Amino acid sequence: MIAQGISGLMRPLLSGLSVSKIRFISLCGVTEQHHPPAKQGSERGFSSTHKLQDAPGESSSADQVTVHFINRDGERLTATAKEGESLLAVVINQNLAIDGFGACEGTLACSTCHLIFEKDTFQKLDAISDEELDMLDLAYGLTETSRLGCQVCIKKSMDGLTVRVPMDVSDIRRQLEVGKQSKQ
Repeated sequence: MIAQGISGLMRPLLSGLSVSKIRFISLCGVTEQHHPPAKQGSERGFSSTHKLQDAPGESSSADQVTVHFINRDGERLTATAKEGESLLAVVINQNLAIDGFGACEGTLACSTCHLIFEKDTFQKLDAISDEELDMLDLAYGLTETSRLGCQVCIKKSMDGLTVRVPMDVSDIRRQLEVGKQSKQ
């Protein structure tokens, strides 16, 4: 049953995102997307992902929350987010340059959106699921305040939030690239 569900989610991805309507179900809610097939030559490495959530009209600044990401190299990336948006969606929608982030596009099938929170912020987050704990077990640099960005939804109380991207990431795509290069 689960395998059929995952297969159903992956089918549009495997066909080059040629489907005009995809539904994402996450902890933050259900979002329907309407977009054309992925364009070649995307600016983000590894992904041709379009925005994870549609914005019905422009959001006012009162609806915006500021989020800061400390990247692996120490660079501070600042983005604005909407309440209810996952941290993974913020990275993708704002096209933040975090290498390898969100390989499974929020389907809770990897740990590439692993983030480290400050202790006081971590304690205020919603409860963590068993499925997220299972994926975190695969993450490099795991801490007591680690969470997956696809599972943490923005709240207005998070305005000014700062999260840290771990130094290493467990990303099978990198291993595949290295394998291809070594064969050449």
